[in-house]
Amino acid sequence: MKYEITVGEVKTQNSNVRGYASVVFGDSFKVSNITILANRDNRLYISMPHYAKSGEGERKDICYPTTKEFRGELEANILLALENLQQTKQNKYLVGDAQDMELPFTVAVTPFEKENSSIRGLARIYIADCFAVSNISLIMGKKGLFVSMPSYKTNQIDENNRSVYRDICFPVTAEFRGKLNTLLTDAYEKAAAEVQEQIRGQEEGFMPGQDFPDMDLPTR
Repeated sequence: MKYEITVGEVKTQNSNVRGYASVVFGDSFKVSNITILANRDNRLYISMPHYAKSGEGERKDICYPTTKEFRGELEANILLALENLQQTKQNKYLVGDAQDMELPFTVAVTPFEKENSSIRGLARIYIADCFAVSNISLIMGKKGLFVSMPSYKTNQIDENNRSVYRDICFPVTAEFRGKLNTLLTDAYEKAAAEVQEQIRGQEEGFMPGQDFPDMDLPTR
C-alpha cells in the first residue's frame, strides 16, 4: 500500500512536542493530527489522534494501526520523514509504489438511536486490513442521511458565533468521498433493516443473534 507522510517540525522550548504529521493513504484518504513526542530520555514516539473518554481519564485513539507490523512500519516511517525534513528541508515522504492507486478498504456500521440526537449510525473504516478509522457518524439532516468524519473543536468562531470544527481525517478526492459515502450509507441501511427484523422477531417471540462492535463514540 502506498502512503505519503507530511511532517512539520516543532522547535518550541520546554515542550515535548517535536513535530506533527499527516498521512495520505493511496492518494485517497488523509489522517491528520498525528503528534511526534519526546519522552524523558529524549526518545521520539508517535501519538495518534485521540479523545479522552468522559469521566474515565482514559484516552482512545480515533485512527490507529490494527496490526503490530504496520504500527511499527508507520511509526518508523514518520520518524524517518522528520529526519528527512531536518536533513533535506523536504516535508513529504513517500512510502510504497508511486503508481499504486488502489486503496482497499471495508466498513462496519452499527445503527444508533438516542433521544434528541440526529445520529443514526456509528461506523469504522478499515484500510488495507491494517489501519482503522473510528468515530464516524451517520447523521440525519434536513436533506437526508450524511456522513460526518471525526473532528475536533478549534478556537475559531464562525459568523453565527458558533465553534468551528475541523475534520481529523477525510477523503481527499471527490471520487473517493462519493465511493466511501455510498458504501457507508448502504451498510447502514442493511444493518438498520437487520435490526428491524430482529425487533420483529422479538415481538413474535423469536430473537435472531447479532453482535455489533463497540464504536466508543465520544459524547458531543
